[in-house]
Amino acid sequence: MQELDKLMHHAHKIEMSDLRTFVTVAERGSFSAAALDLHLSQPALSRRIAKLESSLGVLLIERTTRQVDLTAVGRDFARKAREVLNSFESSLLGIGDGTGHLYGEVTIACVPTAVIHFLPEVLKNYRRVYPQILVRVMDEGASKTLSSVARSEADFGINYVGAQEINIEFDPIFKERFVLACRYDHPLAAQASVTWAELAGYDYIAIGKDSGNRFLLDMALADIPNLPQPICEARHVRTVVDMVEAGLGIAAVPVLAMPQVTAGSALRSISLEAPHVSRTLGLIRRRGRVLSQAAEQLYKMIKERAVVTL
Repeated sequence: MQELDKLMHHAHKIEMSDLRTFVTVAERGSFSAAALDLHLSQPALSRRIAKLESSLGVLLIERTTRQVDLTAVGRDFARKAREVLNSFESSLLGIGDGTGHLYGEVTIACVPTAVIHFLPEVLKNYRRVYPQILVRVMDEGASKTLSSVARSEADFGINYVGAQEINIEFDPIFKERFVLACRYDHPLAAQASVTWAELAGYDYIAIGKDSGNRFLLDMALADIPNLPQPICEARHVRTVVDMVEAGLGIAAVPVLAMPQVTAGSALRSISLEAPHVSRTLGLIRRRGRVLSQAAEQLYKMIKERAVVTL
């Protein structure tokens, strides 16, 4: 701790760009990934880190051929450096329209079914407040979204898995049921609700076994007899919905996967019962990670936009 205090005593020697470079390397755990994020060549990035270490007189990073590991001092300094950067960015918010002076990138990983419902309006508002920030959206499946956040490839994410991960903070924002998707001309379309047992006699399209949604359904229905046997499987929920719309069969999908039903819609969304199956979407971030000011503001805006039904 004394060594860290001595480092911060020499903070006046450090340029903000060098500090930002070190924090990015620390959070990404990779020189190449950090160089890509900062739009620097790897030699230029290495020079900045070496310059920072020289100014402080300590080794912050242990370099190996396979990965980047922080020294004990480096880990402590990384947390303090992120606080310094956040403090600097926060100070800009109080200077007139200082929000426009924030620059950089924010990366959010998000399962595709949540993108259209949580991001468009928020990103419009975010763009008005932070016009210099580039927002990258990684629309991936649940497993990839989780790993992107865990490996700091994304600042944070929206996912329905991660609540049980010890290195992930899961902040619930929305609970949704699985519903039956069918065409308007299907025999079940006129019913207000159906049970899982009623699906057995119809052509059923399933979400692929490598999907997080399929795992969730299989766990919830493990003790239910007479489940429908699929005639077809697809990896992505959106593809399953498209197949239903094309008349190939019926499917159980999260309610957010269903397009908005209008008078001329070919699809119907019907309550699926006995049992009800639901999933909880949440904002996820790596445990202990301090978000940049730009990322923190986007995180808060998404949370405020979300409808909490827990």
